[in-house]
Amino acid sequence: MRKIKPWLSAMRLRTLPLSVSGIILGTCFAYYNGHFSWWVLVLAILTTISLQILSNLANDYGDSINGADNDERVGPQRAVQSGEITPDEMLDAIKFNIIVVIILTLSLIWAAFGPTNFLFLLLFLFLGGISVYAALNYTMGDSPYGYRALGDVFVFIFFGLISTIGSYLLYMHTIDHVVVLPAIALGLLSVGVLNLNNMRDLNADANAGKITIAVKLGIDRAKQYHFFLIIGAMLITIIFSILYYVELYNFLYLLAFVPLLMHLKKIKAAKSPDDFDSQLKVLALSTFLFALLLGVGYVLY
Repeated sequence: MRKIKPWLSAMRLRTLPLSVSGIILGTCFAYYNGHFSWWVLVLAILTTISLQILSNLANDYGDSINGADNDERVGPQRAVQSGEITPDEMLDAIKFNIIVVIILTLSLIWAAFGPTNFLFLLLFLFLGGISVYAALNYTMGDSPYGYRALGDVFVFIFFGLISTIGSYLLYMHTIDHVVVLPAIALGLLSVGVLNLNNMRDLNADANAGKITIAVKLGIDRAKQYHFFLIIGAMLITIIFSILYYVELYNFLYLLAFVPLLMHLKKIKAAKSPDDFDSQLKVLALSTFLFALLLGVGYVLY
């Protein structure tokens, strides 16, 4: 029983709402276009959550082994860093989680496509494989991409484009331009969450040799980059809702702009790592709210 709390901490449950935001968005647009399946929705959410947990466990292991988790780091203490979970135990959990991801991915592909649509079967097998690779190699391996300022690119692709467009494809069996701009907006907001995390850990990462965009830019320009990400997502969404306007419900997402603008005000004034850390949950939940309201605004039509 004493191990339950550190395992839950290592899974970083607060990141899970953000991870399913693209699934919700893609599902809502598929529903709007007349296609929906509860089996696909449930399996897509479970697969995404299992991938996020895999990424979190691998990140805990990788950063501890590579020295990025140290006394300088702000935020919840990592499980391997604290000694509550050994590196071998974490590796065993990672291997088990990979098996879970494989089972869920195969189940999702079968629920979405059945024995037909061979090309889509191959596509999603490939996407499942690279998703596992991305989850593991962010901080693990000989040359983790999270240590080479590539984390932002991968988050944009997986949390924005693949999550949203991919989930839409599961229902529709075709790619539609209607989900492209929402996918880009969600990707930018998701990168904002990572950038916020990297601004918080800027000094610790630099000292440990972990090169992130925030480390490359420095704190002042990293803040400017953050404003670009959040405001860029907001502008893209406004353009989308004008181009694809159906009724006023389509602008429900504007409610999510209130906490996002308040968040930017806090970031402008932020000075210490704790200032950035306190905004992580705010931005993650605001992004989830944004995806939910944007999608529901079309479902209500």
